[in-house]
This record gives sequence, C-alpha cells and structure tokens, in this order.
Amino acid sequence: MKKKILWIGTGGTIASMQESDGLSPSMRTEDLLTFVPDLQSRYEIVCSEVCRIDSTNMTPAEWVRIAETIQAQYDAFDGFVITHGTDTLAYTASALSYMIQDSPKPIVLTGAQKPAGFGSSDTFLNLTDSFTYASSEQACGVRIVFNGIVIEGTRARKTRTRSYHAFSSVNYPVVARIQDQNVLTYIEKKSGMSPRFYTVLDPRVVLIKLTPGQDASLLSFALEHNDGVIIESFGLGGLPGDPAKGFYRVIEDAINRGKVIVLTTQVPNEGSSIGTYRVGYHYKNDLNILEAYDMTSESATCKLMWILGQTREPEQVREMFLKKVANDILRYQAPLQNY
Repeated sequence: MKKKILWIGTGGTIASMQESDGLSPSMRTEDLLTFVPDLQSRYEIVCSEVCRIDSTNMTPAEWVRIAETIQAQYDAFDGFVITHGTDTLAYTASALSYMIQDSPKPIVLTGAQKPAGFGSSDTFLNLTDSFTYASSEQACGVRIVFNGIVIEGTRARKTRTRSYHAFSSVNYPVVARIQDQNVLTYIEKKSGMSPRFYTVLDPRVVLIKLTPGQDASLLSFALEHNDGVIIESFGLGGLPGDPAKGFYRVIEDAINRGKVIVLTTQVPNEGSSIGTYRVGYHYKNDLNILEAYDMTSESATCKLMWILGQTREPEQVREMFLKKVANDILRYQAPLQNY
C-alpha cells in the first residue's frame, strides 16, 4: 500500500523562476511534481500551499499556519514534506520542532540551492530523498533532508550559500543518510511517541550579534521593543566593559522589568560556558542570565518564542529553556581546566 504524504509548499528557490528583477517563487507545488514524476507512482501525494514566498519573507505567522495545517491533517497522512527556501529553513525547522513535539510521523523540510527548472538543480535529489525519508518506518519528528543527509530540526544551520551541501548538523550527529533511496538510520526512532501541538508564539524575540567596541545602546533598544533578546557573544560568552556599567546595568534593569535575555556564542561548534571568564561570570551568577550552551542560535531564538507564547513566569521560562526538546541542548558546564 502506498504511503500517503502531504506536500506543503511555501515557495523558496526550489519553486522560483527567473524574472526581470531576479529569481522569484512563482511555481505551484503541483508544478514541482512534474520534475519528479516517479514520486506519484510510489506515493499517494496531496499538495497544499501555505504561502508562496522567498524564505527571506518567512515570519512566525507562517510557522503557525504550517503547524496548524499539519495538526488539522495529521491523522490522514503517514508523513509530511515541506518545501521551503533555504535561507531561513533552519529557523522554520527549529520553530516546528517546538510547535510539534514528539511526532511519531516524519515532518520533513527540504528545498534546493537552484530552482527546479534549472538543468543543474538539486531539486530531484532532495525531493526524492525527502519522500523516501517521509515514508520510512524509522523516520519521526521534524527533520531537514538535504543533499543525502538527515538533520535534527533543532540542530541545522545553513553553512554554504551556493554549494549543494548547504546544511550542517551543529553539535549533534547526523540522524540518517539516504543513498540510492535507502535510509541508513544512525539514531533510532523512540517508541511510544505521541504528538503535542503548540500554535502560540511570541514573535517579539530578537537576536543581536556582538561586535568589538559595541556599547549597550543596541541592546537597550532591542529590549525596549521586544520581550526576549538572544545575544551572540564571543568565544565561550561574555559581555565587554565594567560589570557595574553599560551592559550590566541595562540587563539588570531589563530582567527586573520581566524581559528574558539569553547569552550564547557566535562560534558555531562546541557551545558556550559563560561562567568561565570574568566577562561572563557575574552575568551568570549575579544576574542569573540564561545560557544557550550548545544550542544553535536559530534554535534558541525559536525556543524562546515558543516559551514566551506559553508563560512569562521567570522560573518556568528558565526550566523550559534548559529542558531538552527534540535534542536541542546537551546541557553542560565545560571544566575550567580545559581552557
């Protein structure tokens, strides 16, 4: 019996055509089927569209629509494939990992580095692999399938702008590989899973990147206009200047006003340890600032949106942020002697 797969289109490069002012997503999801005709003989495919946009224009409102679409159709399908632009695909995968937790059915995100209509496009490979994985008995949860690898939704990052090997799995092993339409599973599916859906997010969360010499004015502005801020700092994590001035005062005041601040690192691999150096110690121990540890910035941002959509109680926010969801965090404090 054929597996029944819901294909949800959102636009992106894979659905783009060349216009006078550049590539623009104008192909319907049904149009993309013509580039992989073999899929219709192997699966029962139903096409749906949530939007048709460049993924630069993706917002939390679209994430909610995707989650609501899957929730409404969940019992009717064996798996789900979402085609999406690559630029913000890792954010969407992270967001859906929090909005649809412990799904025993696979929810696969994919796309292409070149439009489907281009002769050298990676569309055929990525779509074929995605449907292969979405129909696998070992597949579950929110995953990215791209260039033959399967990545946990909370662990993906786009690390190449042009190459077909566009995504990397950060601080976590690849879940599976797909070769010749065979799934080679490295991390087994958990048993007894039951899906939980969340469709409320707080979009007033922003990510800012620290640069040398930056003062606290940008952070102050961000906190004034948002409920939560993730700060990408340097190395193991810290903030510049005298702890009694600048950043410290801005953060202390913001926390007293109920704002949530997370400190993480710009370094992609191995994670933060903000209490290791003096520049981070007082923020962690005196202000009790949240730390992202080995989470990706994409995951930390989306997780905070999800949490603040559920609660504003400080201890609940802390507990939820540090609790592992979809393998997003391996909480640790790196020993000082290692540095």
